[in-house]
Amino acid sequence: MDQLSYKTVSANPATVTKEWVIVDAENAILGRLTSQIAAILRGKHKTNYTPHIDCGDNVIVINADKIRLTGNKMTDKQYVRHTGHPGGQRFATPREVLEKIPARVIEYAVKGMLPKTRLGRRLFTNLHVYAGPNHPHEAQQPKKIEL
Repeated sequence: MDQLSYKTVSANPATVTKEWVIVDAENAILGRLTSQIAAILRGKHKTNYTPHIDCGDNVIVINADKIRLTGNKMTDKQYVRHTGHPGGQRFATPREVLEKIPARVIEYAVKGMLPKTRLGRRLFTNLHVYAGPNHPHEAQQPKKIEL
């Protein structure tokens, strides 16, 4: 029996191959899209997935302003933030956030699905969200994927 064939291969930063992928969010449902984006950022679709290593791909999301939410979430869901001052709690609905900064809705959803650790903060930097169909990452030659 060959002992080498049974070794578990663990990825490390030197052996990880990172790619660039582009996702079109037009008419996509927010939760279904962002859960798949979070898995790609994490690297769970790869055979050499290692939980404590950044082995995921860089994800570009275009048309973030055309995202959909089901039910009454567009008006009933609340995003809560705090200014840091007494009485500084602020609330916003997805509709209000989409009007001001359309990319923020997808960023909030993906960030909530990533680990709340140093690794999660590092993985979040691999996400690039744009409101329109244009992005400045043509030099990376991203592959378009359908989710």
